[in-house]
Amino acid sequence: MRINYRSRLLTTTLLVGAAMASTSAFAQSVDSTTTPGAPAPGVVTQEGAVTEETSTGDIVVTGTLIKNPNLVQATPVKVVGADEIDLQQANVAEELLREIPGITPSIGSAVNNGNGGASFVNLRNLGSNRNVVLLDGVRLVPAELNGRFDLNNVPLALIERVDVLTGGASTTYGADAVSGVVNFITRRDFSGIELNLSEQISEQGDGNVFRADLTVGANFDDGRGNAVLSIGYQEADPLYQGSRDYGRFGLSSASGGGGGSGTAVPSRFSLPGQGTRQVNAAGTAFNPTTAFTAFNFNPYNVYQTPFERYNMYGAANYEVSDAVEVYSRGIFSKNTVETIIAPSGAFGIPVQIPLNNPFLTASLRNSFCGANGIDEATCLAASNPALTPGQAGYRTVTSNLSRRATEVGPRISEYTTTFFDYRAGARGGITESIDWDMFGSYGESENLQVIQGYTLNSRVRDSFLANSTTACFDGTAAGCVPVNWFGAENNASFTPAALDFLSENSTVRTKTTMAQMRGTVSGDFGVASPFASNPISFAVGGEYRKYTASQESDTLAAGGDLGGAGGAAPNIAGGYNVYEAIGEIIVPLVSDKPFFQDLTIEGGIRYSKYDIDAAGDPGFNTTTWKAAGSWTPVDGFKVRGNYARAVRAPNIAELFSPVNTGLTNLSDDPCATFNDAGVRINPNPTGELRAICLAQGASASNVDSISQPTAGQAAQTGGGNINLQPETSTSWTAGVVFTPTFAPRLSISADYYNIKINGAITQPTPGDAISACFGANPRSPAAGASQTEACTIIRRDPLDGDLAGDPNTTPGLFLSLSNLGKLETSGVDVTVNYSHDLGFTKLSLAAAGNWTEKSKFQAVSGGYDRDCVGYFSANCGQPIPEWQWSVRGTLTFEAVDVSLLWRHLSGVEYEGLADDFDLRGFAANARTLFTGALPASAGSLAGRQVDFNRISGKDYFDLTVRANVGENYTFTFGVQNLLDQEPPLVGGEAGSTTFNSGNTFPSTYDAIGRRFVAGAKVRF
Repeated sequence: MRINYRSRLLTTTLLVGAAMASTSAFAQSVDSTTTPGAPAPGVVTQEGAVTEETSTGDIVVTGTLIKNPNLVQATPVKVVGADEIDLQQANVAEELLREIPGITPSIGSAVNNGNGGASFVNLRNLGSNRNVVLLDGVRLVPAELNGRFDLNNVPLALIERVDVLTGGASTTYGADAVSGVVNFITRRDFSGIELNLSEQISEQGDGNVFRADLTVGANFDDGRGNAVLSIGYQEADPLYQGSRDYGRFGLSSASGGGGGSGTAVPSRFSLPGQGTRQVNAAGTAFNPTTAFTAFNFNPYNVYQTPFERYNMYGAANYEVSDAVEVYSRGIFSKNTVETIIAPSGAFGIPVQIPLNNPFLTASLRNSFCGANGIDEATCLAASNPALTPGQAGYRTVTSNLSRRATEVGPRISEYTTTFFDYRAGARGGITESIDWDMFGSYGESENLQVIQGYTLNSRVRDSFLANSTTACFDGTAAGCVPVNWFGAENNASFTPAALDFLSENSTVRTKTTMAQMRGTVSGDFGVASPFASNPISFAVGGEYRKYTASQESDTLAAGGDLGGAGGAAPNIAGGYNVYEAIGEIIVPLVSDKPFFQDLTIEGGIRYSKYDIDAAGDPGFNTTTWKAAGSWTPVDGFKVRGNYARAVRAPNIAELFSPVNTGLTNLSDDPCATFNDAGVRINPNPTGELRAICLAQGASASNVDSISQPTAGQAAQTGGGNINLQPETSTSWTAGVVFTPTFAPRLSISADYYNIKINGAITQPTPGDAISACFGANPRSPAAGASQTEACTIIRRDPLDGDLAGDPNTTPGLFLSLSNLGKLETSGVDVTVNYSHDLGFTKLSLAAAGNWTEKSKFQAVSGGYDRDCVGYFSANCGQPIPEWQWSVRGTLTFEAVDVSLLWRHLSGVEYEGLADDFDLRGFAANARTLFTGALPASAGSLAGRQVDFNRISGKDYFDLTVRANVGENYTFTFGVQNLLDQEPPLVGGEAGSTTFNSGNTFPSTYDAIGRRFVAGAKVRF
């Protein structure tokens, strides 16, 4: 019975695999457990990886299009093998990559506020839009308008290994590969049935993750063909920040006390000349001071976003004849990511308040009248409940409202992505040493964001326009219900009808497509250098790619009507075509001579022509090239180096996005008199500082009561630029590889890298914008600064003078895209691999380390050239450790592997502590964060001694035991974060909102705690 079932299953696989299908680059047996005495799982050098041949005998190496069985490339490549994937029990590719030294955590499962439903990789901290993700050396359709591929779509069950090449790779893979490429290599010629199941859960019983993958493959027609089909399912539960002591209460990075948002409950209203005042708990009068109780949004947010994925991968190849093989592959994925953040509401929006509003008490009315210069008699007359708009005596006052609509519930954005990418091609031989390969592919990615739980700003405004508790004035939206925004939380006015009126669901649809064709001829000329035995190898070819992308929002999202959405989501559409010619060559100069066991040089060039889908745009042309070489003077020692010129063309978002106002991070406004809790921190601005604040839109009535940006978020305005040109980069590496003959299972490599990007497409950091206007000492600006464009281009809220408010009236900082930026990074990568038979067991060690010398960013010419190594801040985004390493040791006892992974991140400190803090835009009295015992307002953390300015080095240990039971079963048990290392505390405004969440940096440091994982693999 089992045989018949298996036969039917394999037959089905052949049909489906042939219909979907693809090629992959490496042969792989079903059993992927550790081979005794082999290098340990972990990050290894290219030399330490087990390279396997394709069916034609060629070895495919990441970083070149040349296929040559004797090729050893001069460019260093980090390799993560199937064993490491298996031992880590990574659920998505982003989790696997973020552990590699030298890779900066990017958008992934630990990002909640700022996650658009996809996961990305960021090589060398140069930006997730400056690398290319490949599957078997070929691009896949990007997920969004910035041209980035979503790592959630990688079929991990079929991945044989991951190659990570850093440095310019545009010659081989085209534009965007400025910081490098990540190449996922699938298993080739898979035959059999393999079922993988895994379950992960934290020690506290939450954050559960389940994953199941079934792979079926078979060879047919006497081995001339192969087909494989893999289907998978994954589900991850949300892990709320409120479930951990360190995340339960939002902490202010500046004061250590209860942080949070000024959009709070009860409401806060701006009063001319008096700042922003909060209504008392009874809803009858304003509190006597500007201080207020911040809203604790942490419990609503998550450390792990909920995620569900269905994926399918099919591939097939068939030798039509001895000279021609056809192949195809198809990928389909449907995944859903939910981001959950605190309730919506009115985030400092201007509202008109009738003085006869039925919920307005006499005390509140008098306060509004007094602040707006309305005399007592007029104020009293305007309170007449019979008055309606247009009648004599009817009066309104305008005020900025900040009120959290907790009654509506949390804001939930559900991102559902449907992705497919299909590829088909043929390859064969021209001569015995020259091959051809041609393929075409097409892919689409559609992301539907369903936005739930948001109040509408227009509806909030309408709900004030009433003189009774039952009906709004004429001219308001249909179904308008008066709401008591002055009263306590959950007051009687928040009826089901009112909640239904205030909120609506909204949608944003993002769609991208990519069509590509490539043809190459590669092999060798049949001639060699007089001093070498291997022939000269080459590859020439042409490539075409067509990209389109669009963002379509409904009227609510496009119009910026969603309360607390951070701005509008405008409609965007654009595309471009790329035509390219490619050439590469590898020349072995000398081999098997004294002091020249091998001397090889290589080079490449790519010419690209870009046609932009914009009226009157001529497009642009680029040329990239590379030169590299390796020298082996004696057996076991090699010197290698390469130099490359790469480019990155502007993506669709950078070219076509309209000017729009959103949010950025800013913790210190030089004009602010009060902190974001309403407590005075500075004297009223005077002299040139006062002149600047007024020139930016503050008024005489509010300039002395400006508050710091609430929760460290300020408004910013920017957009695309159709005049952008490609950015260019130069990168070089130089290193050595040591594989001593006296220790045959030891390999050591060390490579220095340096990457510089000029004409970078960037926008100024908030610190750059502040420094450009206020100077090195923001609270003592130079005379005449108030007249400079750098100052007047910053625009404040006209009602309260703050740098945040209604996007329609408060542009905030102007952060425009340009080609004026510059980026640079350098450092050293080291890998060590060793294995030894101890008799009773076999020991394998794999270590990878990175020292980052510099990670510099200059947004505009003449701006500060900021180095973020060893720092964290809103300008740097997240921590950039100077030292990182990962060491895995594995003991193999016949059928059992015991493996320990040690990951280290060196200590970092707040950027304000830098010696050149003033040049970095930090005022002397605002350059440090809180240090000391947390106050009572910190809730369960009260009394804990902290120093938000410094994060000490962190060490994480993962223990895994894997047992093979017979030939068909493997069981894996693991404990991740074995010592239950808690994340560091820094408060909620120490970095960018995307990565600084839950009082820490959950993408960099483990915020979940100790967790257990169990996996089972069944194969036949």
